[in-house]
Amino acid sequence: MTKQRCAWANSSQLYLDYHDSEWGVPVHDDRKLFEFLILEGAQAGLSWSTILNKRQGYVQAFDNFEVSKIANYSDIKVQELLANPGIVRNRLKIQAAIQNARSFLEVQGQYGSFDAYIWQFVDGKPVQNSWKSLQEIPPKTKESDAMSKELKKLGFTFVGSTICYAFMQAVGMVNDHTVDCFRWQEVRDFALSNENST
Repeated sequence: MTKQRCAWANSSQLYLDYHDSEWGVPVHDDRKLFEFLILEGAQAGLSWSTILNKRQGYVQAFDNFEVSKIANYSDIKVQELLANPGIVRNRLKIQAAIQNARSFLEVQGQYGSFDAYIWQFVDGKPVQNSWKSLQEIPPKTKESDAMSKELKKLGFTFVGSTICYAFMQAVGMVNDHTVDCFRWQEVRDFALSNENST
């Protein structure tokens, strides 16, 4: 019997793997959180499959998402990145990644970790939604509005509310698997077992 999945997951093997192993699983690792922040920003105006296809290219081009390195990128490095077909060659998005790395370091300095800061927007635990279909899932929420507003105040760019909500979905701040998807219960159980062990 084939497993029931969120409708969007069946469009490619890449989507399938990402959906089954990563999407919606709570992330508390700062490097990984930064990776998703950059990838979601890079996606603006493009499809997520474009970004997934280039993900390995991003890992290589952006020094494995090491924030302190990216914060110090020079103009020469920007030119290199603009010539790199492995990533989205958009000057604003590349500069946003560098600016966001600098703001990210400031948040880490202030809060101890980006993780401690960003999870405040959902009171430290994932929002467990119960959507029956993709059509019900909102493009943004009051939490993503608040996150967007605060991140912009801190100097982050490419962090509009819709991008923030996609980020929240990716890093498991919300469980937006539809209820008929086999991952909905798995992600929910995973989040609950983590809550109980802290």
